Amino acid sequence: MTELREELYCIGCGAKIQTENKDELGYTPQSALEKGIENQEVYCQRCFRLRHYNEVADVSLSDDDFLALLNEIGSADALIVNVIDIFDFSGSIIPGLHRFVGKNPILMVGNKEDLLPKSLKRSRLRDWVRQSANAQGLRPIDVVLTSAKKNHEVDNLLELINKYREGRDVYVVGVTNVGKSTLINQIIKHTTGMQDIITTSRFPGTTLDRIEIPLDDGHMLVDTPGIIHQEQMAHYLDPKSLRLASPQKEIKPKVYQLNPGQTLFFGALARFDFIAGPKQGVVVYMENNLMVHRTKTEKADAFYDKHAGKLLTPPGEKQMADFPKLARFEFKVEEKSDLVFAGLGWVTVKAGSIVAGYAPEGVAVLLRKAMI
Repeated sequence: MTELREELYCIGCGAKIQTENKDELGYTPQSALEKGIENQEVYCQRCFRLRHYNEVADVSLSDDDFLALLNEIGSADALIVNVIDIFDFSGSIIPGLHRFVGKNPILMVGNKEDLLPKSLKRSRLRDWVRQSANAQGLRPIDVVLTSAKKNHEVDNLLELINKYREGRDVYVVGVTNVGKSTLINQIIKHTTGMQDIITTSRFPGTTLDRIEIPLDDGHMLVDTPGIIHQEQMAHYLDPKSLRLASPQKEIKPKVYQLNPGQTLFFGALARFDFIAGPKQGVVVYMENNLMVHRTKTEKADAFYDKHAGKLLTPPGEKQMADFPKLARFEFKVEEKSDLVFAGLGWVTVKAGSIVAGYAPEGVAVLLRKAMI
């Protein structure tokens, strides 16, 4: 970083300007900084993109900032719009949110709906999201499924926001990697009807920790920063590996005929053991291009140790040195069920089976009633 003669701050949000880490507050490329100094208008990249392209970028919070934000939400009289990734419910629930929302109603938004097979009944998925939220101590007033990327059901979401906010402010909250910023960008386009009229001057509360979007009645839709949830598969992967692991298009199910004592590896990211039960075709719902490798369970540990990062990818060999060990979860399946690998997908197995799922330590593996 070129040494600055004095500390510079973004005139859009007040963040201290820096040129080293693009994922941290106040980042701007060195070339843009030099041009900004010359024009006497220094913006961070986040504010620049908001000003010129109406794009809201995600910003991560420290633990202290996170607690301050939750306290602010708890003391506000507002509708809380909680955006979650339906592929990673456990990794996209904000820890402790239920203790802070108070009496404020929660509208839960399951994003990335477009990636799910069309054969999956959306009503069943909404019920599962609601039940999973209840298990976390949350009682959402409603559940809506969207695709921010595909601009799907955004109109319906806005109608529900107007229905439930009852003249109050709206706080949009979510952890990183759930697509919250993309959704906010779609909301901005829908509420203005245009893409090119928004500048930072339209957002009087634009600071480094929030963006306030004016609503028609003088209240605000407040976009809060993305909160880091460490127990996400995404945190263990570089961008290239993440693209190979996270579904990019509608999932196409794949069937694998397995006998007891056989194992499936999903790259080096996760593992499925068929321990006991009738021979069956297990159905895998994961990113279409993710490599799946079958082997005997008795040889699986040695196979993983030898081939992780090479034959078994992602992640690549360089990342394996820092990649967590796989933790094991065993389940007795009493009805047709999905063994869910948080952030990756699921495997559908028949009743009367005993199975085990492995995922990086901290990443959830759970059993649910089959969705399809």
